[in-house]
Amino acid sequence: MIYGGAALAEVTQDEADASISYALESGINHFDTAADYGDSELRLGPWMERLGASVFLATKTGERTRDGARRSIEASLERLRVDRVDLLQLHAIGDEAELDAVTARGGALEAAIEARDEGLVGGIGITGHGHGAPSTHLEALRRFPFDTVLTPLNYVLYGREPYRRNYDALAAETTRQDAALLIIKALAKNLWGEGEPAPYTTWYEPLEEQRRIDAAIAFVLARPEVAGLAAAADVRLLPRIVEGERRAETMSGEEIDAVLGGVPEYASTFEPASGRAVPEWLDI
Repeated sequence: MIYGGAALAEVTQDEADASISYALESGINHFDTAADYGDSELRLGPWMERLGASVFLATKTGERTRDGARRSIEASLERLRVDRVDLLQLHAIGDEAELDAVTARGGALEAAIEARDEGLVGGIGITGHGHGAPSTHLEALRRFPFDTVLTPLNYVLYGREPYRRNYDALAAETTRQDAALLIIKALAKNLWGEGEPAPYTTWYEPLEEQRRIDAAIAFVLARPEVAGLAAAADVRLLPRIVEGERRAETMSGEEIDAVLGGVPEYASTFEPASGRAVPEWLDI
């Protein structure tokens, strides 16, 4: 399990401390954040300053240019109160136009490589949302040997034949290159309805019943290529996610199908549906 730092975007330090403490007590030692996750890096900073090498720390830059990414990396280190991070990821690369921008001359990838060579970051990764993420990340691995790939996967996405085909090709390539395949959006159920109050800080409506969470996590962790699964972006969901991970190996494929196959209004969060809208910031 990976601690999803987006959950700390808008919480108090006391709320963050309680959640981080719970994660550590539960055995989670991989913390993933980003420069644009609100106050997340600031909330993690006091912990990372003293935990040091006992945890694996990852952050992200959403900048597309070399100079912008360099400034972003330096600011992240300052907010996190560390001299280096274990992983720096190029954030929200979900289509080839974004990939072209970061891999071009003067693009963000150059800043990531320089920071790695200077010892400011360990590995270099890539992340992205949208139905085009797996194919885009596959192309990214053809251009550069990224150490990690953070891409969406859940039961309903894998049920879509084009998505499944692209995801499987990505999984094969990460295995061939020995790149770590990390998964997001395992608990995504649907988009919030327009005008619907959102009881969680996730931008999508998550699965929230424990049995469904168990099945969603078991579905992802049953796949041998998966190196890590990021927890959803709400501190209140973390205990249920930890419980789901603990029970993942006890669920059979038939049980997973029986539970998730009966979820009402279960759909991709990367396309609008009647009465629901994709967030404006999510360029899919």
